[in-house]
Amino acid sequence: MLTLDDFDYSLPPELIAQAPLASRSDSRLLHVGDTALEDLRFRDLPALLREGDLLVFNDSRVLHARLHGVKDSGGQVEVMVERPIGDHEALAMVRASKSPKPGTRMRLADAFEVEVLGRAGEFFHLRFPPGATVVEWIERHGKLPLPPYIDRAAAEADEARYQTVYARHLGSVAAPTAGLHFDEDILAQVRARGARLAYVTLHVGAGTFQPVRVHNLDEHRMHRERYVMPEETVAAIADARARGGRVICVGTTSLRALEAASQGSAPVAGSAETDIFIRPGYRFHVADALITNFHLPKSTLLMLVSALAGVERIRTAYAHAVEQRYRFFSYGDAMLLSRQP
Repeated sequence: MLTLDDFDYSLPPELIAQAPLASRSDSRLLHVGDTALEDLRFRDLPALLREGDLLVFNDSRVLHARLHGVKDSGGQVEVMVERPIGDHEALAMVRASKSPKPGTRMRLADAFEVEVLGRAGEFFHLRFPPGATVVEWIERHGKLPLPPYIDRAAAEADEARYQTVYARHLGSVAAPTAGLHFDEDILAQVRARGARLAYVTLHVGAGTFQPVRVHNLDEHRMHRERYVMPEETVAAIADARARGGRVICVGTTSLRALEAASQGSAPVAGSAETDIFIRPGYRFHVADALITNFHLPKSTLLMLVSALAGVERIRTAYAHAVEQRYRFFSYGDAMLLSRQP
């Protein structure tokens, strides 16, 4: 039985990318084949595609979800909106010297006040003021929430580079980072190869950065995230299957949405929440391959890629990436994985 320790690895801190490269497609690409590893540049990706392949992207857009402020008692707080609940309420992570109690009011960004209504698990239930929606308040006054392993505040360049070029639907608190490597030129080359593009929306929640706190993976419970599976994406997948093409997920969030929406061998259109936990032993229904970044040790995302490509292949690939000084995590390099036979 696999445990949390089976998904650990040693990563030199200097390999954690702290900023994007000059150009999105300047990143490296580790192609993890069935029998060999190939060191490439991301701009080489189109040559690895075949006519009839379908790339599925997550078009969620990152919210300006981080806000600083003070409690009515004067204590400092940092609020990370996890998700809006309707127009005027939200779930959020709150960092403060003392946990705020129901009824506490907090003034955020020196611009507006929110009220703590209670707790919902690890999150706080907040009420935002009338006059604007939650999304409007945080887009006006919040900051882009870079991941905790990036040791700096968000800069002006991050406003563009921590969003994908195809991001459309506001709702995430972290970027679907595999898509950050794509620019308009790469997308055009993908189409020129005869591959097609389709989109899902999965709003990445703050729980994506939460550590797995149990040794026995059977005891782990995933955070919930909302996704939308469009009718046209379901049709595109059916067409790719009919043409003998592969369904290639761009990022683990796209893959989770496809697998969560699947009934049998095809996804069903609609909107829902998912807490799907993909780990070794999972039987995939839709995904044939995955473009993804390198993931944190002991993370559920490392378990997901191990389920797709095989535990030993991933261990070998990560050891190679460390040895070859690949850049890791959100602003890091990418890998292309195929599903293990």
